[in-house]
Amino acid sequence: QLPLVESGGGLVQPGGSLRLSCAATGFTLGHYAIGWFRQAPGKEREGVSCISSSGGSTNYADPVKGRFTISRDNAKNTVYMQMNSLKPEDTAVYYCARYYYCSGSPDYWGQGTQVTVSS
Repeated sequence: QLPLVESGGGLVQPGGSLRLSCAATGFTLGHYAIGWFRQAPGKEREGVSCISSSGGSTNYADPVKGRFTISRDNAKNTVYMQMNSLKPEDTAVYYCARYYYCSGSPDYWGQGTQVTVSS
């Protein structure tokens, strides 16, 4: 069983919203920071957001600031990313990844979930 499993992707119209989930299995999510990344066709993977283990610190890439919100529920071993005001350029496969700290390098990745923003 994969340690991180993403869900919540899908097809949405521009201006719409989606909430992605990253569920952890086999380890205590609350001990780790979790980041979201995305990779669009023909482009390099880019960091989107990250949340510290306690949830007290978050950061966002400039293209998503003010539109995406990362949060976590350690009791449910799950991290979320609420995505609002979606744009076609947000279309990508979204991955969550585990870190010790957001400034470090991830050691586990999920399998990804597709987000498509199109009319």
